[in-house]
Amino acid sequence: MHPAGLAAAAAAGTPRLPSKRRIPVSQPGMADPHQLFDDTSSTQSRGYGAQRAPGGLGYPAASATPQAAFLADPVSNMAMAYGSSLAAQGKELVDKNIDRFIPVTKLKYYFAVDTMYVGRKLGLLFFPYLHQDWEVQYQQDTPVAPRFDVNAPDLYIPAMAFITYVLVAGLALGTQDRFSPDLLGLQASSALAWLTLEVVAILLSLYLVTVNTDLTTIDLVAFLGYKYVGMIGGVLMGLLFGKIGYYLVLGWCCVAIFVFMFPLLPGAVAHARNPSTLGGRSRRITRSGRCG
Repeated sequence: MHPAGLAAAAAAGTPRLPSKRRIPVSQPGMADPHQLFDDTSSTQSRGYGAQRAPGGLGYPAASATPQAAFLADPVSNMAMAYGSSLAAQGKELVDKNIDRFIPVTKLKYYFAVDTMYVGRKLGLLFFPYLHQDWEVQYQQDTPVAPRFDVNAPDLYIPAMAFITYVLVAGLALGTQDRFSPDLLGLQASSALAWLTLEVVAILLSLYLVTVNTDLTTIDLVAFLGYKYVGMIGGVLMGLLFGKIGYYLVLGWCCVAIFVFMFPLLPGAVAHARNPSTLGGRSRRITRSGRCG
């Protein structure tokens, strides 16, 4: 048979296969032809950690015009300056009002203490009988800080003693099965009320007898607040040894606080009567009230 006939017969009997097309391979910089959307996660279009445009949605934000930048910067600067001025004025107003009603600067003096001063002052409050130097030290007509003079009044010990006394009183009520928050608050309120009455009574007495003194209201609060140290000792001894220990320690502390305050208060009165310094030297007020 002719070869051409054989080829035609083979072609007629064999099914025809589909032809294969060559699909061009996409280059690295070209997009995939089968991809419907652009790949915005690629490192070339938007890398990891790259700063996103403010417009969002993957679209580049339009660059601000120089006119817009010129208008935006002065407004923000003016707002910041106005806010800073308002804050400064408010702080100044608050400081003035606080200093008017609460002398913060003076209060810092009464809390200028250290550990050594606190230890020495507590020892002086319990055992003032052996103390010899009752002179309050002055420098340029101003008393030195309490941490430099054990005889100077402070507010740290009275404040801590008041809080401790309230807590110890709550402990004593708890041992008697009478503790309640109401009783604890009543104890604190009564202690504070008695302290206020004592200060008012002393100020009224000084006013009626027209005594010129350097003692301020804060000084009186400090001196009268020292009594809470003895009251704490009395309550603790009462818990340990009963009524006998309570009354013995309380009586001891009452005499001790009297001996402690007796030489100091007349000295303040004497300093007010003769406040001038001699030759610019620092003055001391002795127990008898004489300036030296």
